[in-house]
Amino acid sequence: MNIRCVITDDEPIALQGMQSYVEKVPYLECVGTYSSALDLLADLDGIKPDLLLLDIEMPHLTGIELLQSLSQPPLVIFTTAYDQYAIQGFELEVVDYLLKPIAFPRFLQAMEKVKKRLAVPEEDWFFVKTDQRTLKLRFADILYVEGMQNYAVLHTPSGQHIAHLTLKSMLEQLPKGKFLQPHKSYLVNIAAVEAVEGNQLVIGATKIPIGRTNREVIFEQLIQARLLKR
Repeated sequence: MNIRCVITDDEPIALQGMQSYVEKVPYLECVGTYSSALDLLADLDGIKPDLLLLDIEMPHLTGIELLQSLSQPPLVIFTTAYDQYAIQGFELEVVDYLLKPIAFPRFLQAMEKVKKRLAVPEEDWFFVKTDQRTLKLRFADILYVEGMQNYAVLHTPSGQHIAHLTLKSMLEQLPKGKFLQPHKSYLVNIAAVEAVEGNQLVIGATKIPIGRTNREVIFEQLIQARLLKR
């Protein structure tokens, strides 16, 4: 499931920059952008976001005042050029406090905190329908998934299994944070990656390409998994 977020900042350049960051992260979905906390407040009940990326110093209503006015707020990350509100922010139990200018790796670190806050206990297995039967597979046994036109090939240590679902549907069933999508045709179990060679992930004798469009995000995920160093 995607994390639905709203960006609020009265500075157009900062707003556009944050929106570009959100667009780079596959599991984030921007459901609204606002230049005013008052406008956001008017729409908030209808949008029901999971996360607010919220500037603090804005005319008429600050980000802190907005958060204080909500009885059941979504998760909040403050994005601000001022560090003097940090203590107050954490007293309000915000997920993180990002100081502008915000580097993309720092933004990703904050998103990992959001994912942990939203995480719910998951089973370590799932059922998948193949040509002849329905199999119970452990997520840990899936090395990688190869997407075809209307089906997916699941590669495991014991062999291959052809599942009658798209790669997108497959991704929705896999546990968040344990699989990544380095290329539009592949999903990879992070724990199965043995090495990184240039723009390829190595799993046994298989080399899986890392696509250009999401290379920055994939490398950051590999750094978080300690498969790469900065």
